[in-house]
Amino acid sequence: MRAVVGLGNPGPEYAATRHNAGFWLADALVERWGLPPFRRGERARVSEGDVADVPVRVLKPTTYMNESGAALASLRADPAFNPATDLLILVDEFRIPTGTFRVRSEGSAGGHNGLKSIEASLQSQQYPRLRIGVGPLPEGVTDWSEYVLAPFDPEQREKVAAVMPQMMDEVEKWLRS
Repeated sequence: MRAVVGLGNPGPEYAATRHNAGFWLADALVERWGLPPFRRGERARVSEGDVADVPVRVLKPTTYMNESGAALASLRADPAFNPATDLLILVDEFRIPTGTFRVRSEGSAGGHNGLKSIEASLQSQQYPRLRIGVGPLPEGVTDWSEYVLAPFDPEQREKVAAVMPQMMDEVEKWLRS
């Protein structure tokens, strides 16, 4: 079983925020792959099925970003689950420009509270992540949390939408590897 986990905050007040870019990509993947609608799971909304003969579970934690790792409990309970090969985290990143993304097989949380929670849950930094650019911080803005919890402006939203097919292709490449 491969797991793709999009990070974000639950609730309509966060739906359009930069911090929910991981949720947007998770939604787009479920739609592209023709998976069933998300249903209630253990601390997450879950959709699952087979993609190119690979069993896949897509999760969107229903915890807030800072507690995202709690949604991995059902995955960690499976002794065959290896985060280094079976888990991909989709997450926003204000340090890279909007309309770009970066994939890494491991690394630090880089100050991101959602990734800190994932690392604490896994007791490891060895898991792949796709960082979705939502930056840079505007000049004069020093409170990054206020920035990521604000909605995208229309131009930024278009840039994220434009790179969405490339990000989905990258997730599928990971899935096949």
